[in-house]
Amino acid sequence: MTETLIMNCACARMRANDQDYGLIADAAIVFGEDRIVFVGQSSDLPTQYHHLTHLDLQGRLVTPGLIDCHTHLVYAGNRAREFEMRLNGASYEEIARAGGGIISTVNATRGASEDALLADALPRVDALLAEGVTSIEVKSGYGLNYETEIAMLRVARLIAQVRPVAIRTSYLGAHAVPPEYTGRADSYIAEICIPTLRAAHAEGLVDAVDAFCEGIAFQPDQVARVFEVAKELGLPIRIHAEQLSYLGGAKMAAGFGAVSADHIEYLDENGVASMAGAGMAAVILPGAYYTLRETQAPPIDLLRKHGVPMAVSTDSNPGSSPMTSLLLAMNMACTLFQMTPQEALAGVTSRAARVLGYRDRGAIAVGQRADLAIWDVSHPSELSYRIGFNPLHKRIFGGQL
Repeated sequence: MTETLIMNCACARMRANDQDYGLIADAAIVFGEDRIVFVGQSSDLPTQYHHLTHLDLQGRLVTPGLIDCHTHLVYAGNRAREFEMRLNGASYEEIARAGGGIISTVNATRGASEDALLADALPRVDALLAEGVTSIEVKSGYGLNYETEIAMLRVARLIAQVRPVAIRTSYLGAHAVPPEYTGRADSYIAEICIPTLRAAHAEGLVDAVDAFCEGIAFQPDQVARVFEVAKELGLPIRIHAEQLSYLGGAKMAAGFGAVSADHIEYLDENGVASMAGAGMAAVILPGAYYTLRETQAPPIDLLRKHGVPMAVSTDSNPGSSPMTSLLLAMNMACTLFQMTPQEALAGVTSRAARVLGYRDRGAIAVGQRADLAIWDVSHPSELSYRIGFNPLHKRIFGGQL
């Protein structure tokens, strides 16, 4: 087994139960192939590793590889025109009801080949990798028919074959009601959404099931029908909930043992308590809040009070969060929502790993996968502090630079 030693670095271990960075000032890290076999003070390095040629990091910071746990990276077209419309006074809901929003991306995505979808997605993926990201979740949801939903999931799987990154997929067939089912949301769920979920699962394309529970999308009872099938198939459940209004989606999802509720700007304390009781995480998405110029912030203090772990993600998508910078999402989580830099970094490492069901990454510890980010900074708080600056020095994925 080939082993690699890196020394003369600061190491933020970011273990799940730590209330701080787990910082080691003068650290040594050894990994063999794709697993970490030692992490600790340089002075405690076992003699069996002394012979290894080491990589001197000259005091740089090492963190776990970053994890973007909520993205919509596979799609065609863009919605720059709608961005302009919003700036001229149209609301997100008004644009959606006029046939824009998600449906405009659906139309473009349905007309694109799998090769075209992959080609469009890769620059967005590359932007994330350039910031130290090593794992990404990718949702479907811009097809809303059998052929395109399956195509999106296949393309998401392909990303991991052409780029050094781990991909988790989420089936988001319950994202919006397509034009051909206008006014017939129940029929769409029964005739398209659920059968496509079963087919995608049979093809091995689905790691989790998500849904958009909102007035412009689906009601809790409609989403529950999808979640019943997800549970039957043994798939983890996630939900977009309480983003624009309060419908009780997060509480409903808690009853299904969901992994996370995402957005949750309008979540109340009862909903937070339900999430805590179900062991759910909250995924904080400041990019959408910023882009839509929302004023209702997620209940960060209530999440802290009830011990709900908080992940942070880009929500990268063409409409409400056209962002491909996880570092910027961290800064926004701090500046817009008053999360701490430690919470933000945990939100893109150990907390994000939990949301995606990873037990072998998101922290620097013996036995964990050697997914690491090396930064030209001296303290972890700098990663959330800077705006528009990428201090990544090197990225290590599965033990490979």
